[in-house]
Amino acid sequence: MARRPLPRILSKDGAQLARTQLARSRELARTAADSATDVLHPLITLSRGLRLLASAGRRRWSATPKDRRGPLLFLVACVVLVVALAPYGPLLAVVTVMAAAAWLGRDRTAPEPEGPDESQTERLRALYEALVPYFSVPEDPAPLYAHGGDWEKAFPAHEFDDAGRVGQLVLRYPAYFPDGEPEARARIEQVLTAKAGRGREYRFGWDEEGNQLTVSVLPPLPADIVAQRFVTAPGESVLGFTDPSEVQRTLPLSFGDYGDSYDEQRDVPPVVWRTGTRSTEPHLLAVGQPGSGTSTLLRSLALQALQYGDVLIVDGGGTGEYACLTGRNGVLAVECALPGALASLDWAARETERRLVAINLARQAGDPPPADTRRPLWILLDRPSVFAHLAEVDDREDPQDLLQVPLRHGRAANVTVVVAEQYDGLDALADAVRQHTRARVALGPAAARQVEAVLGAAPRTTPPVQVPPGRGYARLGHGPVHRLQVPRTPDPYDDATSEGDRRAVLDLLPPRVAQAARPIDLTKGVPAEPVPAEPVAAE
Repeated sequence: MARRPLPRILSKDGAQLARTQLARSRELARTAADSATDVLHPLITLSRGLRLLASAGRRRWSATPKDRRGPLLFLVACVVLVVALAPYGPLLAVVTVMAAAAWLGRDRTAPEPEGPDESQTERLRALYEALVPYFSVPEDPAPLYAHGGDWEKAFPAHEFDDAGRVGQLVLRYPAYFPDGEPEARARIEQVLTAKAGRGREYRFGWDEEGNQLTVSVLPPLPADIVAQRFVTAPGESVLGFTDPSEVQRTLPLSFGDYGDSYDEQRDVPPVVWRTGTRSTEPHLLAVGQPGSGTSTLLRSLALQALQYGDVLIVDGGGTGEYACLTGRNGVLAVECALPGALASLDWAARETERRLVAINLARQAGDPPPADTRRPLWILLDRPSVFAHLAEVDDREDPQDLLQVPLRHGRAANVTVVVAEQYDGLDALADAVRQHTRARVALGPAAARQVEAVLGAAPRTTPPVQVPPGRGYARLGHGPVHRLQVPRTPDPYDDATSEGDRRAVLDLLPPRVAQAARPIDLTKGVPAEPVPAEPVAAE
């Protein structure tokens, strides 16, 4: 007996063809259903009307007292007899019943108003009048914006939210408006923000080619994302979360407090920062005000980095924000003093050079890089300006000078440097830190000029009125500026941390080292062995 051939596995083209046929079948089924609904619409209307007539008759019979039901039945019977004996009586009765059923079964939903109501019209007219001084010149023979003019020509599309405020607005402006100048744009954005409603975030999309401006109201970013394991590949770190329209990727996340309600899952778009040898932005600089969440960002990155690599933390603030990481597997050191910081960063520079030499020798021999050079090394430096001041006072080397080798050659050696600083300490940053940290994060309340100075570009959104911790903007290299919300990663040893957040962070920490090595003061020599004292005879 001849064997039957086994069915072939669908190839990529076959799978694409199957999906196309499935989509076409769904479209045909949807079209057939719509056509059947249109054809059967009179029958549906009549059946609905007959049901309403029957319900009305049943309610009338139930409301009639029992002593009056006999005469009512006699009256109905007489009417039926008269109709049956009259010429064309049954036909007229059927036509009358069908007409009543069609009238009662009609679609009586109120149509939605096509245009804005009176209050919305007043809002749009106020917006139009507020833009007249900026979008009109006396030399224009047919101005688009004029006092008492037609606002419908200037606003081709508009939407309102449930509160009656502007939700989205598309406005036209004359071609002679200098839309390429940031100052002119800022004036228009300020007027629209004030007139459309304060207390919200807006995104402004300037179409210079079409002379149109799109104003969109942005929902607030979720601030209840707790620290957790993110579904990322090695070499990817989640800085925070942004708007769905900005990125094409989502992550399944848990929301709420760490406990019973922690199982709620939602897909949220992340801001993913790629590090390693193939990264174009291998180092990061985070800037913010006190309490804005820069330390939270560093803790979040440290917990993610410890899954695949080693972490070296240098805390210039000296507030103990990273004490929970001391003695953990993968944490090389947590330094809070200037001598320890200098010794650790000097070791990091020599380790970067060692990795470069080992990788170069392996490539010359045609071998893969050694395993110890492929393991990522993260250097987290918080507030280096404090160490710069202490080093100047003690006449010592600035720890930032030791970062030049990891910053310049860290990409090839699989070394990543993250620096966090406050706005008042930006002047103390070294040139190497400014030049090689092309991934930038600005957190907390700040002026537009400060954010632009950090990110290299102004954000396309207005700043929020109330800025929660970890809220700000992020920009990777020369890419767009994203809104950012850092996940809640507080210090678990802080008394102000809730129990749910404390448990979430502690569960992410790696276990402690079995026998932690005794810390050695690298600024001093190796202590000599104690010499036992010999007893001396008393005289």
